[in-house]
Amino acid sequence: MPSDREIAQKKEILPIVKIAEKLGIKAENLELFGKYKAKILRLDSPGGGSRRGKLVMVTAMSPTPAGEGKTTTSIGLADAFNRIGMKSVVALREPSLGPVFGMKGGATGGGYAQVAPREEINLHFTGDIHAVTAAHNLLSAMVDNRLHFDGSSGLLDCRRVLWKRVMDMDDRVLREVVIGIGGPLRGIARETGFDITAASEVMAILCLASGMDDLKKRLGDILIGHSADREPVFARQIKAEGAMAALLKDALKPNLVQTLEGTPAFVHGGPFANIAHGTSSVIATQMALSLSAIVVTESGFGSDLGAEKFFDIVVRTGKIPPPDACVLVATVRALKMHGGVSLKEVDQENVDALVKGYENLQKHIENIQHFGVPFVVALNRFASDSEKEFETVKELCRKDGVRIALSEVFSKGGEGGEALAREVREAIEKDKNTFQLLYPDDMPLAEKIETVARRIYGAKAVAMEGKTQRKIKRIEEQGYSHIPVCIAKTQYSLSDDDEALGRPRDFTLIVTDVSLSSGAGFLVVYCGDIMTMPGLPKTPSAEKIDVDGEGNITGLS
Repeated sequence: MPSDREIAQKKEILPIVKIAEKLGIKAENLELFGKYKAKILRLDSPGGGSRRGKLVMVTAMSPTPAGEGKTTTSIGLADAFNRIGMKSVVALREPSLGPVFGMKGGATGGGYAQVAPREEINLHFTGDIHAVTAAHNLLSAMVDNRLHFDGSSGLLDCRRVLWKRVMDMDDRVLREVVIGIGGPLRGIARETGFDITAASEVMAILCLASGMDDLKKRLGDILIGHSADREPVFARQIKAEGAMAALLKDALKPNLVQTLEGTPAFVHGGPFANIAHGTSSVIATQMALSLSAIVVTESGFGSDLGAEKFFDIVVRTGKIPPPDACVLVATVRALKMHGGVSLKEVDQENVDALVKGYENLQKHIENIQHFGVPFVVALNRFASDSEKEFETVKELCRKDGVRIALSEVFSKGGEGGEALAREVREAIEKDKNTFQLLYPDDMPLAEKIETVARRIYGAKAVAMEGKTQRKIKRIEEQGYSHIPVCIAKTQYSLSDDDEALGRPRDFTLIVTDVSLSSGAGFLVVYCGDIMTMPGLPKTPSAEKIDVDGEGNITGLS
């Protein structure tokens, strides 16, 4: 089979103005970035903002190095809906340069289910992530500027500054740094660090904001630190929100591109799901719902991360409706790895390991059932999968009373997703939707953490040090007991231990710290060894990427 790049090169994609016409968007409402990508200028969509379409949210079982193809499935499913007569749009997040040059590589789908132009989307795209980086670091500079001029008698206590800096790259040496050394002209010396931009609260705010006024309010509500007497200090108190919003003015506009089959694609925002809430922007999703019959959106990683956060954080805002259906992506390869098979042996038939690894998928099935949304398991086909393995997975799902459909979008594009699209349509039309949030707003924060840990992860208990418990109590006393929790943990396991594959049982979730994202409107809960600034792997994807004299980029998978 040809490479992703070869497939994309052979596909003739349409000018973006033609894609916009499919949605009823006029050319004057577009801000063009070349011939094949654009921003939509009006935040109130041509459809008036009223919801017309159905929403399908795609999630997955716990990811493995064998790959699950969640983005590929999302793209191919949107193409498939168009093929069976349902006007569709796919809404995805923007790729972060960290994973692109690190372990994961590109994030524009694969095979015959891709969004285009792939190299531009994977790299600088329309500059949104750079704008988030700039806005975040402007606030960082203003914090240190205030410390420099105010000294120890000022608004902020230099020992209690919480706001770090960010960059859109994996760079482990920046996790902890010392700044301001070298004398008084260089500011106040203090310890701080860098996070990756996708983990920035500014990124979360961009994706949760409903418009400019909401964006500015949320930016002003960012907690930057505390005073000497431990009173909270917010970004609005150093008058940072206006300039930050100015930097984000264009980034707030949704980006429009297309799939290789000409399906409109909104690619906007890029929060990580193992750290932040992991979904595309509220603005892009709202607009897509007002312009199409069905919208396919993707949440990051497995149901324990992106899906749970989509339900309990994004839907809870009231700006996005609960999904009409979900798709749970699984692969024979991932099931075998969760059953104990090594990556080197994943292409070999092993029904026993597959059956054992089904426990992981089974827990993700239960997680979706907790929320009461109709769903379909999408069995994403790889060339090495055997018919016996396929039939085994189908039988296991049938025994659990679960809808399942084969997905072959990687090798066949939208045509290979038609069976899945029809199954999802039937689930929407025939299955009962009894959506419910996992916990109420008025539940104490510690109980919210325990509820997610027990019901979604399968933990028997939650453990945290006394100082973390006291921090949670102070946050509640400051008036934030009503907010949801955003648990940051490894994506590779249902637990906080990335080596605990399958379905871990009788484990204790270890909470190492919490932080208040008051602008985004949630409590970040750090578990296990999770890092907000990833590091490059031993052999990063960057080593394979190159560009020739004519500007053609290679090695970007």
